[in-house]
Amino acid sequence: MARILAVADEVDDSLYTADIKKLRVDLVAACGDLPFDYLESLVTLAGVPLVYVPGNHDPDLKRRAQDISPADALRPFSFRSKFDCAGPQGCTNIDGRVAEIAGLRIAGLGGSMRHNEGPNQYTQTEMHLRAAKLELKARVRALGPPKHNPRRGFDVLLTHSPPLGIGDDEDLCHEGFAAFHGLVTRLSLRVLIHGHIHPYGRQVDEVSMNGTRVINAVGHRVVEL
Repeated sequence: MARILAVADEVDDSLYTADIKKLRVDLVAACGDLPFDYLESLVTLAGVPLVYVPGNHDPDLKRRAQDISPADALRPFSFRSKFDCAGPQGCTNIDGRVAEIAGLRIAGLGGSMRHNEGPNQYTQTEMHLRAAKLELKARVRALGPPKHNPRRGFDVLLTHSPPLGIGDDEDLCHEGFAAFHGLVTRLSLRVLIHGHIHPYGRQVDEVSMNGTRVINAVGHRVVEL
């Protein structure tokens, strides 16, 4: 059994004072819109890997290649910080990527529905394209179709927003993404963990979507697989 400390959107001061190691988690998974120094504290206190995706209130972590001159491209990464905002130290950005960390197969898609000109926002069409690229990366890693080997599916999809119609809200900013529905099936996902939808003091019950657990991690949740 694997245990994941999932966090999102709201800083939980209790995690500063609690002995996180007593939670016996194997991984910390952050779903966005959290201060980077908070994530750096969590990865230090927990002593386990931390993966994250950005939310719509986080800075743009994607490199703007068109802004980097050939001379800058040859410089060490630290010299290019103005072109590529560094994320929290000691943590792994899983946005648009697939990886095997702490014995778990994990994929990530950050961001929210596009509602202004801020970073990490996408239309439904844009997220469909991102989901297709993510699925291709999974195939390139030779994980194979889940129907041939169920273990070749993914354990976790880490997102900022929920799936469309599953724990989302009616306003455009908090609308979920339709692309997640097909993705969870094709990747044979065990759990989708998201943030973005604030329950304001109450804990939201997890729901099932085609056999995949969907969990709102705003604040913090310990997820067992």
